[in-house]
Amino acid sequence: MLQRFFILCSGADNSLLETCSKGEQNKYAGIGATVFFTAVMAFLASAYALYTVFDNYFAAIGFGLVWGLLIFNLDRYIVSTIKKTGRFSNELFQAAPRLILAIIIAIVIAKPLELKIFEKEIDRVILEQKNAFTVENQNQIATQFSPEVDAITNEIDALKSEIATKENEVNALYDIYISEAEGTSGTQKLGKGPVYKEKRDKHDAALADLQALKTTNASKIEALEAQISTLKTNYDTKVADTQPIVENFDGLMARITALDTLPWLPSFFIFLLFLCIETAPIIAKLLAPRGEYDVKLSEAEDELKSWATQKAQQRASLIKADHILNDRVYGDISTEEELYAYKMKRARELMKQQQEAFYKSQTKVF
Repeated sequence: MLQRFFILCSGADNSLLETCSKGEQNKYAGIGATVFFTAVMAFLASAYALYTVFDNYFAAIGFGLVWGLLIFNLDRYIVSTIKKTGRFSNELFQAAPRLILAIIIAIVIAKPLELKIFEKEIDRVILEQKNAFTVENQNQIATQFSPEVDAITNEIDALKSEIATKENEVNALYDIYISEAEGTSGTQKLGKGPVYKEKRDKHDAALADLQALKTTNASKIEALEAQISTLKTNYDTKVADTQPIVENFDGLMARITALDTLPWLPSFFIFLLFLCIETAPIIAKLLAPRGEYDVKLSEAEDELKSWATQKAQQRASLIKADHILNDRVYGDISTEEELYAYKMKRARELMKQQQEAFYKSQTKVF
C-alpha cells in the first residue's frame, strides 16, 4: 500500500509500471517518497511562516496545506515530465527551469525555519531594537512638547527672578533704614529721627509690594506649573499609546531583518540544506538510470505517434479521394441536358419574382 502511494507521488503510469520488475517499481517509489517528503517540509515551513504573520493556528495550517499541495503537485508534474532519453544534457535541459524555481522555493522554505532555529538570537536582536525604538519614540514625542514646556519654564523663572529682584530691593532698603537708626550711614545720627521714619516707610511700602508680588506671582507660577503638569501627562499618555506599536514590532519582516544582522554562514548552510531537499526529486530523477519503465514508456509513445501519423495520412488520403470523386460526379452531372433545362426554368421563375417584388417596392414610393 505504501509503495503504491509513493509510486502515485512519483507521477509514473502505475499500470505500465506493474509490468516492470520489482527493482524498477522500488526506484519510482523512492522518487515518489522524495516528492512527498519535500512537500511535507514545504508545508511545515510555510505553516510556521504564516503563523508568525497571522498568529492563528487554523490560518497557518490552512495556508500551509495549500502551499504544501502546490509544491507536491509541481514536483510531481516536473518529475513525471522529464523523459529518460539516455542523454544527460537533454534531461538537464528539461530540468533547468525546475532547478531555477527550486532555488526560489528553497529560499522561501528555508527562511521560516531559520527564523525558528535562531529564535533566541533573533529575540535578543529584536529586544535591542525595541529598546532603541522606545528611546527614539520618547525623544520624538518629547520634541513635540519641549518648546512649550521650555517657554513655560522660562516664564516661571522670570516670575521667580522678579520676586528675587524685589526681595533684594527690600533687603537693601532694610539695610539703609537700619544703618540710619544706628548712625552708621545717611545723617550718621544715632536714633530714629525723621529720616529714619522716611526710610522705614519706604522699606515698608516695598515690603508690602513684595508680599503682593509674591501672592500674584505665586498664583501665576501655580497656573504655569499646572500647564507643565498637563503637558507631562499628555506626554506620558502619548508615550503609553504609542508604546504598544513598539512592543508589537516583532512581525515576520522584523524577524527577517533581525536575522540578517546575525552571521550569514549558519543561515547559508541551512539554505543549502533546503536547496538539496527541494531539488531532491529532480536530482533523483536525473541520477536514476534509464530503466525498463522508461523503455516501455518510450515504446508506447512511439506507437501512439505512429498510429496518430497513420490516422492523419489516412484522413488526408480520404479527403483527397473524396475531392477527386466529387469533381468527377459534378462534372458528369453538369453535361446532362435535363438538369440544365430544369435549372434554367427555375432561374427564369426566380428572376420574374425578383422583378415583380422590385416593381411593387417602387410603386409604394409614389
